[in-house]
Amino acid sequence: MASARYPQRKIGDDYVSAQGLGCMGMSFSYTSGESYNDEESAKVLTRALDLGINFWDTTDVYGPHTNEQLIGKWFKDTGRRKEVFLATKFGHTRGSDGSIQVRGDKEYVKQACYGSLERLGVEQIELYYQHRVDDKTPIEETVQAMVELKNEGKFRYLGLSECSAATLRRAVKVHPIAAAQMEFSPFALEIESEQTDFLRTAHLDETDGRRNHPRFSEEHFADNLKLVTKLTELAAKKGATPGQLALAWVLSQGDDFLLIPGTKRIKYLEENAKAIDIQLTKEDDQEIRKAIESTRVTPTTILPCATRLNFSLRKGIE
Repeated sequence: MASARYPQRKIGDDYVSAQGLGCMGMSFSYTSGESYNDEESAKVLTRALDLGINFWDTTDVYGPHTNEQLIGKWFKDTGRRKEVFLATKFGHTRGSDGSIQVRGDKEYVKQACYGSLERLGVEQIELYYQHRVDDKTPIEETVQAMVELKNEGKFRYLGLSECSAATLRRAVKVHPIAAAQMEFSPFALEIESEQTDFLRTAHLDETDGRRNHPRFSEEHFADNLKLVTKLTELAAKKGATPGQLALAWVLSQGDDFLLIPGTKRIKYLEENAKAIDIQLTKEDDQEIRKAIESTRVTPTTILPCATRLNFSLRKGIE
């Protein structure tokens, strides 16, 4: 499905662009007072597809709902729906007090899926994720509800986002899981650790919400800067930006890794897309890992605004 102009990797039986597009920033931000321009975002979507980046990631909670509506309008205006491998998610609801809650019960899964299809203006979604695991609903129940929707033709592949290895093992006993979306970057290697066991299982201004995250606290700020400085030095050797180096490094970790960096500006979309041209040697990887380990920040919970990857589960579950 992806353009031959951009390297491809596989999800299920489909080939998609190795680097995708995270659409969150077009409709949602962790910083208060952020403005959004749907006209400019539509241009980014068009440019992404023209570059061969056809793996797009959204969810119903962005906005909420407005990100899916933006993409749906773009499909209608351009007539290019068939060129896109679309992923969206369910699992977050807002309480009466505005708080975000997690749901994975059968009734909600179906309600959410039908809502996404309507907002996107499509008959079928390519990849449908559970955005966050509901600890009140057994994962088996959630996956079974997803299977029923898949059998109705509402989507093609099942995915999980930010799940544990144990949850993934339970889920695949009900139905194959085509992809898992996790945080992974030089700042976040938790999925590689023996404690999480995930890879083995799967074969800031004052209003910025990230200030509340331990990894961006004053305690760890100096270590973060050291790593950024080192990555900048290494990137310069490749004629690249630190961001491009980080993206290239993630892609180099294996053919099952797919990127979904987000942006709402063509400038950064094009910059990110060039990461695919950076070739890293084994020595480069070792140097990057050495830099990471020398400035390692204590592992924490999910980083809200990190570079994310999509881990394509094609080798089975151990």
